[in-house]
Amino acid sequence: MGVVKHNINGNDYLGVFATSTDKYALVWDGVSKRDRGTIAENLKVKCIGVSIARSDLIGIFSRGNSNGLVLSNMAEDKEVEAIRKSGIDIKIGRLDSDLNTVGNNILANDKVAIVNPDYTRNEMNSIGEILDVEVVGAEAGEFKTVGASNILTNKGIVVNNRCTDAEADRIKEITGFDVVRTTANTGALSIGLSAIANSFGIIIGESTTGFEMARMLEALDIDS
Repeated sequence: MGVVKHNINGNDYLGVFATSTDKYALVWDGVSKRDRGTIAENLKVKCIGVSIARSDLIGIFSRGNSNGLVLSNMAEDKEVEAIRKSGIDIKIGRLDSDLNTVGNNILANDKVAIVNPDYTRNEMNSIGEILDVEVVGAEAGEFKTVGASNILTNKGIVVNNRCTDAEADRIKEITGFDVVRTTANTGALSIGLSAIANSFGIIIGESTTGFEMARMLEALDIDS
């Protein structure tokens, strides 16, 4: 399994520029072949270069699983079409919501999505339809931006260090996973933006400490 510290264009917040599932990874199309190779090799998936909303913020404007991909309503038609033609056989949908940084506001694996509780019921239904999962609104560490501040894969969950016991109990009930708390990049609570992860591995910002990394590996059941 892949475990590596890395940066993208000198930035340790890798999850801003990329997102991964067990089936595919999306990364900004301006990222180097070397960086794409690192992602593909360590996460054992096809790595696809894209743009969303004419930006490099792929991890901010998308969230997916093996079933589907939720895109921000800021994604352009040509960008959606390019993803459709990339060879990943999944359902793709744009979420019509004012909470358009979907990567920050949605945390998902192949069984469940935890989302910003400010999403409306109709918006949650749309997310569930695209990803083909149950959708539950919840917070962690009193952060509604659950995608930015936590990591969920098909093998485990790791949450930011501010997550309360009551929040952790609810998240365990939702996901079925024991909840492990940590920070990343030497104290950052935005652990979801600090890494790219799936069931096969994790790529984490270079400034992440050994203790932080160990907590993530434990939570996500990844061999070092």
